[in-house]
Amino acid sequence: MTIEFTAAIFRAPDAPLTLETVSIPSTPPAGEVLVRMKASGLCHSDLHVIIGEWDGMPTPMILGHEGAGVVEAVGDGVSSVAVGDHVVLSWTPSCGRCRYCVSGRPVLCDKAAEHSANHVSFDGGTRITSADGEPVYSFAGLGTFGEYAMLPESAAIAVDAAAPFEQSALVGCAVTTGVGAAVNTAAVRTSDTVLVVGCGGVGLNAVQGARLVGARRIIAADISDRKLEQAKAFGAHEVINTAHEDLAGRISDLTGGRGVEVAIEAIGLPQTIEAAYGVLARGGRAIVAGQVADGVKVSIDPFVMSDQELSLIGSNYGSSRAEVDFPNLIEHYLNRRIDLDSLVTRVIDLDEINDGFEEMKRGEGIRSVIRY
Repeated sequence: MTIEFTAAIFRAPDAPLTLETVSIPSTPPAGEVLVRMKASGLCHSDLHVIIGEWDGMPTPMILGHEGAGVVEAVGDGVSSVAVGDHVVLSWTPSCGRCRYCVSGRPVLCDKAAEHSANHVSFDGGTRITSADGEPVYSFAGLGTFGEYAMLPESAAIAVDAAAPFEQSALVGCAVTTGVGAAVNTAAVRTSDTVLVVGCGGVGLNAVQGARLVGARRIIAADISDRKLEQAKAFGAHEVINTAHEDLAGRISDLTGGRGVEVAIEAIGLPQTIEAAYGVLARGGRAIVAGQVADGVKVSIDPFVMSDQELSLIGSNYGSSRAEVDFPNLIEHYLNRRIDLDSLVTRVIDLDEINDGFEEMKRGEGIRSVIRY
C-alpha cells in the first residue's frame, strides 16, 4: 500500500518549486522509518540548489532537510524510535560501523557520504514516486518539503515532545550547525574572544553556542544593522557593520591589536572566509561553517599559518553527533539556555514556499518555517 501526499518539487534551477502529488510506501523497509512531517525550515542550502549554485542535482527532487515530525511506522529491526515518537531529522545518518562512526565522528560516516549526499537511501534507491511514475529524489536523503519522509533509523532522532515542532525543526540544521561550530568544532573556551561573521540562522546560533559555553567576549559582524541587533539579542557583546567599518581595524581596536582566538564564518563567501582568518590571534582557529557555491577557492599565506600556528577548519553540521546533540539542544531550549523561539520569524503553509525563498533572497527574517 502507498500513501499519497503533497510535496514541493525541484525540477530545474531558477524555476519555482512545484506542488505535486507523490506517493510513498506505507510500510518502511527494514531499518527505515516513516515520518509524518509537522514542520520544516527553509534553509539557504536549499536556495543554493534552487538558484543553480550547486551543480549535478538529480531531478525531480523534494528539497528540504531541516524538519521535525512524528514517527508513523517503523521497519523491521528499528529499535531507537517507536510509532508516535517526536523526532528531529538528521541529514547525516550514520551506519555506526565505519571508521568515522566508531571513532566518534558520525557526521563523516561513509554511508552518509555515499548515499545521503547523493539524495538516495542507504541501499541506493528512492522511496517516493511522482504521479507519472518517476522516481523522486529526497534532498540529503530527507526531503522535508513534503508531508511524509522515509529515512534510515539513524536519521530520526527522538526528542522531548514538549518542544513545539516549529522550533524543533531548526535543530535539524541551523541550530546544530551554528551552536556546534562553536561548541564542537571550535571547542570555544571561557577565555576566548569569538568573532562570528554573518548573522543569519547559522551565525546567530554560533553566537548562542559561544554564549552557552561562556566565551569571554563575543563579536558579531554583518552588513545589516537589523541582523546585528538580533545578534546582540542572542548574546553578542559588540557588533561591527562591515558595510561601513573595516573588520580588521575594528577587531584590532577591540582586542588591543591581538586578534580573536576563534572566528566563525557563517556566510560561505571567499572574501569573508579570508577576512575571518585574517583577524586571528596567534594560535587562533577560523571555522568555516558557511556553505559555499561550487568551485569557490580561498587564498591564505602558509608561512603565516605555520609561523603563528593558525588553523583553518571546516565544520560540517557543527561536527555533531545527532543522537547526543539533538536531545541536548532541545533540553537547553526547554530550560531557557538557548533561544529557538526568536529564530522563527514566519510560519507559512507549503503553498507559500516560493514566497518564503523570495524573502530569503531579500535577506528578510531569520527563518521561515512550514507548518504541515
